[in-house]
Amino acid sequence: MLLAIAATASWAAYLWSERNGYERLDDTAARQLDLYAALLENELGKQAYLPALIELDHDIEGLFAAPSRAGARDAANRKLAKVAVSSGALATFVTDDTGLVLAASDWYWPDSMVGKNVSKRPYFVDAMNGNEASLFAPNLERGASEYCFARPVTRGRRIVAVIVACSGLEPMEATWSASAFRADSEKPLVVDENGVVIISSVPEWKFRTMSPLAGRDRDRLMQSGLYPKRAGEPLGIKLERELPHGARLVSLRRTPDEPAGSKVVHERPVARFGWRLLILSDADEVWRSARYAAWGAGALTAAAGLLLAYMLQRRRVIAQKLATRAALQRANDELERKVEERTAQLQTTNVELLHEVAERRHAEDVLRQAQEKLVQAGKLALLGQMSAGISHEIGQPLTALRALSENARLLLERGLTNDVAENLASISDVAERMGRINAQLKSFARKAPGEHSRVSVSHAIANACLLLQARLKSEDVHVQVDASDALMAHCDGIRLEQVLVNLMVNAIDAMSAQADKRLSVAAQASNDRIVVRVTDNGPGIPAALRERLFEPFFTTKPVGEGLGLGLVISANIVVEFGGALRAVEAQQGAAFEFEVPQAQGEMHV
Repeated sequence: MLLAIAATASWAAYLWSERNGYERLDDTAARQLDLYAALLENELGKQAYLPALIELDHDIEGLFAAPSRAGARDAANRKLAKVAVSSGALATFVTDDTGLVLAASDWYWPDSMVGKNVSKRPYFVDAMNGNEASLFAPNLERGASEYCFARPVTRGRRIVAVIVACSGLEPMEATWSASAFRADSEKPLVVDENGVVIISSVPEWKFRTMSPLAGRDRDRLMQSGLYPKRAGEPLGIKLERELPHGARLVSLRRTPDEPAGSKVVHERPVARFGWRLLILSDADEVWRSARYAAWGAGALTAAAGLLLAYMLQRRRVIAQKLATRAALQRANDELERKVEERTAQLQTTNVELLHEVAERRHAEDVLRQAQEKLVQAGKLALLGQMSAGISHEIGQPLTALRALSENARLLLERGLTNDVAENLASISDVAERMGRINAQLKSFARKAPGEHSRVSVSHAIANACLLLQARLKSEDVHVQVDASDALMAHCDGIRLEQVLVNLMVNAIDAMSAQADKRLSVAAQASNDRIVVRVTDNGPGIPAALRERLFEPFFTTKPVGEGLGLGLVISANIVVEFGGALRAVEAQQGAAFEFEVPQAQGEMHV
């Protein structure tokens, strides 16, 4: 009877230990899979920004402007080499629209990419279709794994070049080996969408398939040109049985780098790249632990049985009391421990929340100050652009004042007092005109606190036209204003004028090539809102650019003629008013429309 109980206990201990071992492998594999996936995405993600960064470089721009000039190519080569070294990229290069490599980071090597043609590479084909490509691209010359990011370079609507940055995957394999929980029994690998191993801590496994391929599938794989010749050879993995939680028990045939044996396979998808990340863990440790548990359980059961038979009568009551007391003590200790841990966690969480609230308030203050400075900078930038015209507007009255004063002196000497009075009246009118211009400039440039009050929309439009009067005259722009004097908005009048000036300046710039330039500013009430529309008869806005109009530093003007901030500043000001700025459809040219709240009460401008 005792032997039967010991055998049953041994078998039960073996099953429990095996199940527990597989669960420990599941937990360890899940953590390791997350770690390897994070390392993979981090390593590849570091290079994703490089093509866009390289496109902005001055030396690369010079290469696009003069690709056949030796000096431009030399500067681009050196810049690409410097970028590759500083970023850790394996290679960076620039091709023309035919796939010919114009400059590369390895220009100084005998087998440099310079002069080679990559037109058949999938990432080049994808980039020439207008996409930002990111593809696995094995280097067949070195038999190594690489991942490349490609970005098309457009001029107008034409793709003129492709910028490529490639990252080597071999350093990642070394990092995985160093990060392995147990490197001797844990083998990570990555399988691509074709079932080919592209990253592995075991070199012999690279470019082999997880399962045998049919002849047609193997031919298709080889004809793709992405893999070396051994890519179609299977690893020799045989499924033994399915395990809980999606794991599988497999047998692996012997290879030069890895002995034969049973492995537990865990995997997870890497959705960003369309790959599968697998870990092959040694199953022998699970079985060894299960055998030890079975032997221990059998021996312990037999010993306990003998001891129990000997002590049962004498120690039953004492044993029960001790067991109860120990259980209560353990429960009490565990409860106290959990209470202390929970209290510490709550205190830590409270401190973190207080710190986060303080940081968020500080960030909001910094953002508010930056927005105010940006609005003021936009106004001053507009005043700078209008300075030449305003100087002309003030120069004419000054000339008139000088002439009228001289005439008044001569008339006074001749005793023509009636004519002197008329000259003095003209001088007063000219001075009043100069005062209006000066007052409007001072009001527009003032850094106001942004208080909302009752504002006449027609008055704000008139002030904006006054600020732009010189440019409107010099460029022969016909302005049509349709706004009732009764329209009153609840907003900041100075900022409303800044929005109008920004939109009108953009319209004047857009009509620079037009013979007949017409600018329309209209305002009308709609429920409790006032809708203001600025329309020009310029070339209009291409549909492809409309989504980017309100991006900071985006401009369609030539280099040096615009910062790309006017619409951004205007949009932010309108949002502060409680409205929205948008580009709308127009029969001819471009039209921008925004809303401000309608107000009641005393008018302040």
